[in-house]
Amino acid sequence: MDVLTQTQHILTFVWWMSLGLAILLYVMLDGADLGAGVFSLFVTDADERGAIMSAMAGTWDANETWLIVAGGVLFGTFPSVYGSLFSYLMIPLALALWGIITRAVALEFRHLAEQRYQRFSDWAFGLSSLATTFFGGMAVGATLNGFPLTHEVGTVPTYVGGALRFVTPFSVWTGVAAVIAVSLQGGLFVRARFEHDEPIRKLAARWTNGAFYLALMAVLITVTISAFIFPWVANKWFSGAFWVWGLAGIVVMAAIVKMRQASAHERDFAAILWLNLAIALMAAGMMATMYPWIVPETWTIYSGATPQVSIITFTLAMAGFFPVMLMYNWYQIWVFRARITKLAAYGH
Repeated sequence: MDVLTQTQHILTFVWWMSLGLAILLYVMLDGADLGAGVFSLFVTDADERGAIMSAMAGTWDANETWLIVAGGVLFGTFPSVYGSLFSYLMIPLALALWGIITRAVALEFRHLAEQRYQRFSDWAFGLSSLATTFFGGMAVGATLNGFPLTHEVGTVPTYVGGALRFVTPFSVWTGVAAVIAVSLQGGLFVRARFEHDEPIRKLAARWTNGAFYLALMAVLITVTISAFIFPWVANKWFSGAFWVWGLAGIVVMAAIVKMRQASAHERDFAAILWLNLAIALMAAGMMATMYPWIVPETWTIYSGATPQVSIITFTLAMAGFFPVMLMYNWYQIWVFRARITKLAAYGH
């Protein structure tokens, strides 16, 4: 292996980690927004629904930027994976994109609509949040299932399979599990963003309690199913280092317990941080389990990487973007950190 090839391998690994970081940040940040949107479907007070939108008005666009960053990293570093994966996931990603666009329109124009049309915007916001989450989660499950490629000498491997191949019992389940997970995030977000004497916090507390147990069951079910149906999962988890995975599970459970304790004592921001820590630990465990696959049993991160010169050029052009985005996100969160009341609803 020469120096350039070794450099390429290192850069490929670093960009794979960066891809995982971008997706993780999207899940943690916009997951709360999506969950609040799902929660809003069950809020009867029009001003409270508008205030939920107002609570995320200053940050939702920066949160969603991480999804664009992830797509850019995938395109720039793993172009063959990008092309075949997006062909495979054309339908669920198109539906998730429809949801993202609809959410944006509802968020930006609800306060400009006449009162009789604001309810329509509220429904559009909630249902599109639900659709984005479900189809996004479905895409994750379909990716873990892998997909077939052409293997013709001298040609770029491409996806071969039907338009509905992504639909499997596991991918449907991951869509449902994603909705459950963001519902917990959304409940904690609403509690953290509203003043303590606002009635909506009581509804959010009941919502969070129910979503917590559902999310806990969803994680256990997903882990169990994965261990049974994916050989690459079983080979990692039940190898000689099985105790490491057991220890990681204990640490995740400890973070979840701390989240529950913080939520019970109305330390809302701490509860969000503990939940995000648990999500980050599970994401790290997932990436460690998948390595060296970027799409299990289909593409490794090295077989799908871009040519050497391109990956070096991409690194020189884009490496500085991540710290800028992180500072941008943190600044927005800091500026819009104050709690609100339902009087802050769009339309007032």
